[in-house]
Amino acid sequence: MTKLVSKWNYPTTVRFGAGRIAELPEVLAAVGIKRPLFVTDPGLAKLPVVARTLKLLDAAKVPYGVFSDVKPNPVESNLVAGIEAFRKGKHDGVIAFGGGSALDLGKLIAFQAGQTRPVWDFEDIGDWWTRAKAETIVPIVAVPTTAGTGSEVGRAAVVTNEATHTKKVIFHPKMLPAIVIADPELTAGMPPFITAGTGMDAFAHCLEAYCAPGYHPMADGIAVEGIRLVFENLPKAYANGKDLTARAHMMSAAAMGATAFQKGLGAIHSLSHPVGALYDTHHGMTNAVFMPYVLAFNREAVEERITRLANYIGIKGGFDGFAKAVIKLRKDLKVPHALPGLIKGLQMDKKRKTLIADMAVVDPTAGGNPVKLTKKAALTLLDNAIEGKF
Repeated sequence: MTKLVSKWNYPTTVRFGAGRIAELPEVLAAVGIKRPLFVTDPGLAKLPVVARTLKLLDAAKVPYGVFSDVKPNPVESNLVAGIEAFRKGKHDGVIAFGGGSALDLGKLIAFQAGQTRPVWDFEDIGDWWTRAKAETIVPIVAVPTTAGTGSEVGRAAVVTNEATHTKKVIFHPKMLPAIVIADPELTAGMPPFITAGTGMDAFAHCLEAYCAPGYHPMADGIAVEGIRLVFENLPKAYANGKDLTARAHMMSAAAMGATAFQKGLGAIHSLSHPVGALYDTHHGMTNAVFMPYVLAFNREAVEERITRLANYIGIKGGFDGFAKAVIKLRKDLKVPHALPGLIKGLQMDKKRKTLIADMAVVDPTAGGNPVKLTKKAALTLLDNAIEGKF
């Protein structure tokens, strides 16, 4: 009797390619959205890329509203304001346009606008998602403008509880966008810092999914190819933001990471989440800082897998060679080697470290780490990331 038992889910329809944003009115019609709420972030809302996109809706005579009160790490008050805008405008669907923050909040608005229970009742724990009234969830069209989170192909979203300063993962199958428009031309304007941070987020998703325990060969294969795409294309996209081929490959890698991590994530994310919630750091860049420390911590459990991975992507030296390649990639992208380089004036006392460790071990991603993440281990990893030592 085999023990290979699992449950697999795969993403949605993706219209991929340069210039495909022009199909937005057609896509809205295909999913039955007649009056969308366009959700983006405040920085993007001021840029020509948004103006050009809204002109497509104007030309097609699609009535819409715009909501852009979105923090880089979305908080509950952003969600409350978004739901109010959705209801006031009598919208029937959401266009989530932007990076991970806008995509996540757009998905949450579409999900939560018709619910009567607080959003925290739908945290990604057990079967809590079944508490939701599925018939009230409106369709979502996702348009990523970064290449990192892969939220456009995900069934969950992250929001920070301002009362407890904790990031919560909210899940429901119908939070998966109905159609994604993945147009690499929309990512061409990303500055190098965001290109690096979002790209390393995609890398972290692929790497942790690949290392997570459990039987999911399809996720493993997608994660491995995603990692290859990152190594080969992220430095190119970072050096030349107008390299649309590199941008396209990174957009693919982002979606691949989010597709693969249904298998699981790990300690990179479970440490990154509390640090991001408490210090409002860029999520992908925080993942990048923690990555080599967690990789070293997990070595005993993943060395054979990492050796196979290194062989596939052409890195010599097995686990050590791969670890060195990760450090070199971080250096080439100007990722800080330690947390003080990411958080200016960092002074973390014992009480704050303990809080982060406590938050890390109960984070939903902690269970996917190949080595059990205890409070002691979380504290050690945090100290290593602060001091820059392995």
